[in-house]
Amino acid sequence: MTSAVTAHELTKSYPGHVTALDGLTLTVRAGEVFGLLGPNGAGKSTTVKILTTLARPDSGSATVAGHDVLRHPARVRRAIGVVAQRSGLDPMASGRDNLTLQGRLFGVRGHALTSRVDELLDRFDLAGAAGRNVRGWSGGMQRRLDVALALVHRPEVLFLDEPTTGLDPEVRTAMWSEIARLAADESMAILLTTHYLDEADRLAARLAIVDGGRIVAEGTPAQLKGELQGDAVHLELERPADEPQARQAIGTVARLREVSFDGRLLSARADDGAAAVPAALAALETAGVGVATVTVARPSLDDVYLRHAGRRFAA
Repeated sequence: MTSAVTAHELTKSYPGHVTALDGLTLTVRAGEVFGLLGPNGAGKSTTVKILTTLARPDSGSATVAGHDVLRHPARVRRAIGVVAQRSGLDPMASGRDNLTLQGRLFGVRGHALTSRVDELLDRFDLAGAAGRNVRGWSGGMQRRLDVALALVHRPEVLFLDEPTTGLDPEVRTAMWSEIARLAADESMAILLTTHYLDEADRLAARLAIVDGGRIVAEGTPAQLKGELQGDAVHLELERPADEPQARQAIGTVARLREVSFDGRLLSARADDGAAAVPAALAALETAGVGVATVTVARPSLDDVYLRHAGRRFAA
């Protein structure tokens, strides 16, 4: 399958000895949704800035839609659509005017532009508000218009940089549906950055987890979760101060493996989680460690992140 985006050994540092990227390498195939996820500061937005020609790497190389981002930035910009974390809408203009201006900036004119604007307004359920200034629109409507703007010129690659951050759960779920339809209907590659694990699990055909500016895990969501055999066992301690005693006590429970602590949360894996829990609770009780909650579940992307990054995922 043709590669729509490639990045090879990208590095980027900022003043104050802050390393944003440390040899990041990835490939996004044509026609797929690729999820790039990690906590704030992991390097996701820096990666997008480099791939969209808004920043230069200290070293490494990258191509987008077959164009080198350093040698041919203008060609890259014509081939991509970008939905940034912060909206680029003109709040004093109508939805239709925002779309029309965006199309003209990319050289779309006449009937082709009018037709495309109408198509996108209908597609994103914005036609009824098209004549109103967008400052009066809801946050969800504005975010859908942001996505529509990125599509006016029919880009080959679409970058969605944390497109649902700040949206309430209902609006976020609706945006997921829009992105899923977009992936199914449009012939383009989509690079989605997010710190919502459920978002990546639902939308991405493949994904990469970034930590410390590097890729620490990559594959389909099913592949990554399939690497973790057995059940995930999570026990929340009543008091963080009990961690040393808990570590010693839980080490005696043979059924548990890959034990880790993150504050009050003890996480481990077991072939049979339900059978392992009584032994774990007994060991902790003997050590005088109180447990607030216990959960047993099938592996999740959060568990994948815990294995590869050594801590639980946090936005």
